[in-house]
Amino acid sequence: MKLVLRQAAGFTLIEILVALVVFSIIGLVSSQLLSQTIRSNEILYDRGSYLSEMHRAMQVLQRDAMQISSRGIRDQYGDRLENLIIGTDGAIEFSRNGWRNPLRLPRAEVQRVGYLVQDNKLLRAYWPVLDRAQDTEPAYQTILENIERAEFYALDNFGNEYTYWPQPGLPPDIKLVGLIVRVELATFGVIERIWEIPNV
Repeated sequence: MKLVLRQAAGFTLIEILVALVVFSIIGLVSSQLLSQTIRSNEILYDRGSYLSEMHRAMQVLQRDAMQISSRGIRDQYGDRLENLIIGTDGAIEFSRNGWRNPLRLPRAEVQRVGYLVQDNKLLRAYWPVLDRAQDTEPAYQTILENIERAEFYALDNFGNEYTYWPQPGLPPDIKLVGLIVRVELATFGVIERIWEIPNV
């Protein structure tokens, strides 16, 4: 009887090395794609969260602006201040209706509020009283962070914008009808909002 020897079928060393190289490349590309996807998701989440914060801040501003009151105040020196002031420094201050008083404290339902930028934050200031004493200090809330600048403009019934208000010497037919806010954000650029305000 004649024995027939068969060669064992298998992979050569070169084929194994080539397969390892291919699997290594696939693994490297897959890990890079996964890392990039995770980074993209984190960026989208951060931007989405910041966009939600920006919308909340604009809602707070809008709520205040749409309740502007005609009530002027007296400052800590007894001088009369208008119901709405936009200063040359870009800050805004005004009286607003609708200060809720669920505990029925002995205070007015009109509140004095202001907005200014400090340390790249948009701050909302509010005073506990309308007519201030010399020791009256506002409280501050941070409503938006990481902003480059914020500017407030008064808008009259002819569509003119004013960088400060009140304007001396305006004709009697010019009325304040709206507020414009422009906020510059590093992430989204310039955001502008225009709100109609009560006829005060």
